[in-house]
Amino acid sequence: MTIKDIARESGYAISTVSRALNDHPDVSAEAKRRIAAIVAAKGFVPNANARQLKRQQAKSVAFIVRGTTNLFFADMLVELQRLVGEAGYEGVVEYVGETADEVAAAQRVCRELKPRGIIFLGGDSRNFQSGFSGIDLPCVLATTVSGELEFDNLSMVGVDDKAAGKAAIDYLAERGHRDILVLGSDPERSSPGKMRLEGAREALAAHGIPLREDRFIRAEFSMAAGYAAMKGFLETGGRVSAVFAMSDVMAMGAIRAILDAGLSVPGDISVLGFDGIPMARFYNPQLATMRQPAAEIAKKSVRLLLQCIERKAPARTVLLQAEPLDGESVRSIEHR
Repeated sequence: MTIKDIARESGYAISTVSRALNDHPDVSAEAKRRIAAIVAAKGFVPNANARQLKRQQAKSVAFIVRGTTNLFFADMLVELQRLVGEAGYEGVVEYVGETADEVAAAQRVCRELKPRGIIFLGGDSRNFQSGFSGIDLPCVLATTVSGELEFDNLSMVGVDDKAAGKAAIDYLAERGHRDILVLGSDPERSSPGKMRLEGAREALAAHGIPLREDRFIRAEFSMAAGYAAMKGFLETGGRVSAVFAMSDVMAMGAIRAILDAGLSVPGDISVLGFDGIPMARFYNPQLATMRQPAAEIAKKSVRLLLQCIERKAPARTVLLQAEPLDGESVRSIEHR
């Protein structure tokens, strides 16, 4: 029995069967169950050695993607794949959970697939500090820049998250908002989240608005998490004039919770996102956001990695700027 036979019998596409056999997180539990039942009944044994040999013989670059629901990463991954493909490399994607150890996953990928280099999309600086010394090939940490990380084989490309967090609060404060809720990732697990929170805190203080404990809520970068965080805040009687969410998908979830509570955006509560994903321009209301230069991050990440692989160039850090992008989800109000 071949993988094509399993696809025909299960009714799923060959690509879905392949991802299920490799336990990818983007395959439903029902699909995995159905495919596993057929595999067990027919005694199918995947030819792992052949698959691994084929990948090892190729010029490959591994992408370690942190989180499976981050649309900013999903859009950027398409561009990264295109760029490495144009350079003659095969892109191999490995997804890890938002709280998983991406460095441990990279070590496993190095053993199994032997890529020429790795691009990490997102990362926890603590995992790099504890385990990255075990990786000796060129790597790029894309979308994250941390002053805590200094490795000769690790380049970093991303926006100045502290400046972006400050600019986000300035954007809201300049439009009259003084009671602002911040939705962000755990600063202990996310370097971008930590720096965006520091920038937001400094900007609030500069505007004479201390960040109260109940005005910062931790949430993962997903619509569901943004919805849950905002819903919980509103159900406890919380009211603010504006929300700064540290990702667009989190902002979209928050907007849905606000609307479900019978309130309006931006009439009752304004919402500002972060990332500038294409979907934000087509959302209703059109999302105001801090736009990251995704195409430039992707281009510079691939260029740095290939220079390190092919020319033995030293690791570098490239810091870019996020910029406010107007939208319908934020309105100006009178100072209260």
